[in-house]
Amino acid sequence: MAAATHNQLSNNSLEIPIYANDIMDSKHCQKIEEGENVDYFQRAQWLRAAVLGANDGLVSVASLMMGVGSVKEDIKPMLLAGFAGLFAGACSMAIGEFVSVYTQRDIEVAQIKRENSMKVGGENEEEGEKENLPNPFQAAFASVLAFSAGAVMPLLAAAFIKPHKVRLGVLILVASLALVVFGIVGAVLGKTPKVKSSIRVLVGGWVAMAITFGLTKLIGSNGLQM
Repeated sequence: MAAATHNQLSNNSLEIPIYANDIMDSKHCQKIEEGENVDYFQRAQWLRAAVLGANDGLVSVASLMMGVGSVKEDIKPMLLAGFAGLFAGACSMAIGEFVSVYTQRDIEVAQIKRENSMKVGGENEEEGEKENLPNPFQAAFASVLAFSAGAVMPLLAAAFIKPHKVRLGVLILVASLALVVFGIVGAVLGKTPKVKSSIRVLVGGWVAMAITFGLTKLIGSNGLQM
């Protein structure tokens, strides 16, 4: 009887359940401890900035082309206005982003120096921390690409269409579809409702194009024309 009880206790003591989830969790924790985690927040911020830059390029150039199209039926003035908006906007975005990020970098460098001046061996830590600072040249280049990508869309939409009213209609349609896509992408990156975000971006683009169209037509009807 005692032997049977001893065997039963021995068998029970050996039955330790091991689940696959426990193994996966341990491996996941090990990867995090080894520093293999990815900074998805920083990546999302860059992507979100790119989407906003493309949206800005789209709305700016489309509004310019709509404004010129309200007083000129010829395609050449519309395209010239679109290209001028592309070049001016891309340069403005690049310079603005460069100055902004460079200022932020200088502030962070100064803060790092103040903190490391009070530490032992702070110079080595300072060099490592500087490597993780934002790059103003990279930010400026990314802004140019994002703005240009959005600005090219209305230019391509209207470049090969001769009838004036059809050209304006296609321009509005392409801009609207692109705005919806930008709104959805921005919502996904920002973890916000997709429908509300896309509608907000779309309505904002429509308002910008409508105001530019209406005011330019008003000015043009009063005698100030190209």
